[in-house]
Amino acid sequence: MQLPPLYPGRLIKRYKRFLADVRLDSGETLTAHCPNPGAMTGLQDPDSRVWLSRSDNPKRKLSHTFELIETSGGLVGINTGHPNAIVAEAITGGVIPELAGYASLRREVKYGEKSRIDILLEDPKRGKCWVEIKNVHLKRDDGPHPGAAEFPDSVTARGARHLDEMANQVRAGDRAVMVYLVQRMDCDRFCVAGDIDQTYRDALSRAMAAGVEALCVDTEITTETIVVRQNLPLDLGVRSRRSSPG
Repeated sequence: MQLPPLYPGRLIKRYKRFLADVRLDSGETLTAHCPNPGAMTGLQDPDSRVWLSRSDNPKRKLSHTFELIETSGGLVGINTGHPNAIVAEAITGGVIPELAGYASLRREVKYGEKSRIDILLEDPKRGKCWVEIKNVHLKRDDGPHPGAAEFPDSVTARGARHLDEMANQVRAGDRAVMVYLVQRMDCDRFCVAGDIDQTYRDALSRAMAAGVEALCVDTEITTETIVVRQNLPLDLGVRSRRSSPG
């Protein structure tokens, strides 16, 4: 996925979840929109190197958007609005073989109770594949899973509900795949942060026991693009009913 032109600066502080004060390299200090409702643990230290995009939309209250932050492990994408586009581009480009071979791809399709699936893949022979995508940026070297990418970074009742709804699609005869997209490059595997949200971990266990599949991919991030790079091993402590995709 191609990023818009970015403006470098230093983070002053992130607050009220969706606001970030930044001092640009140009000397200007401004408040940017932070498109991330999570805790952003380890990704909001003052004076961190950050990059913002800019919108010319006159209807926006804040013209700039917080996109990237630099950590000791490299660049991290914090914009939770990007993962669906990144994964859709990777699927159509054949970069995620587990999701290849479907005739069509649709985004934001209604299903379940007042929910929308991120991607619906359909094929006359293979049927339907419901794909839910979660943005992952948490890594805690001093936590229970050192070196691992973890999800979630805060309690997510909505995420647990989506897993139950995906399990219902499998019971109806379709395929369902949970994709964890890691917007950072310094993780060696994926784990569920059960110490943060045990309810979500339990929901994933139920869903996988019902046949929902899970996979994790990380990304190659520059100040110009974010693209899927490779699969990361899953260290979940649960096992899917399905041993192979398709």
